[in-house]
Formats: sequence, structure tokens, C-alpha cells
Amino acid sequence: MSGERIEETGEEPRRGRRGHRHSRRHGRCGPEERETTRVQLELPPQAMERLQQLKEKTEAASYAEVIRNALRLYEALIAEAERGAEFQVKEPDGTSVPYRIFL
Repeated sequence: MSGERIEETGEEPRRGRRGHRHSRRHGRCGPEERETTRVQLELPPQAMERLQQLKEKTEAASYAEVIRNALRLYEALIAEAERGAEFQVKEPDGTSVPYRIFL
């Protein structure tokens, strides 16, 4: 599979290359309306395989859910790194090892 369509929530509807709107409104999402923006990704087979494995491991309902979760985690890690935090991994034997996320 060379590409996968994934819906993501967005602040504003965006326009595609030809000026078409790519958004949907969900009517029964609660008191506030939520809009989504359709995003199409072209992924090499290895990346698609990784996305599928993450979806299975996390029991995510969709590829979009995997990507939303990854974005939240990435944002949190960047925020911590910007404030000077360092990351460590605790090995099964209890030792902590520095973990460089951002090289």
C-alpha cells in the first residue's frame, strides 16, 4: 500500500491543491462542533507496516487515532526538552540509561 487516507481534526478547514475544501462537521459530537480535515499520506511500505503494528499494539480504532496519539506524545516530549528536561529509560534490571530522543 503506497498511500493511506487519514482524517485528522484541524482548527480550520483547509483547501487542497485545486481549491476544494476537505472538511467535515460532526453533528453529534457534543455542545461544540468539531471539524476534521482530510489528510492523505504517501508512506513507503516499511512506514505503513510500522503504522499497522502500532495500531495493533495500542489497540487503536484507526490509523488516525495512532497518529493523534503520536502527535500528543511528540508535543509533550518537545515541550519537556525545551524546558531542559533529559530523558532516561529504566532497564528491566532497574538501571537508568540516558535516552537521546532529539539528536
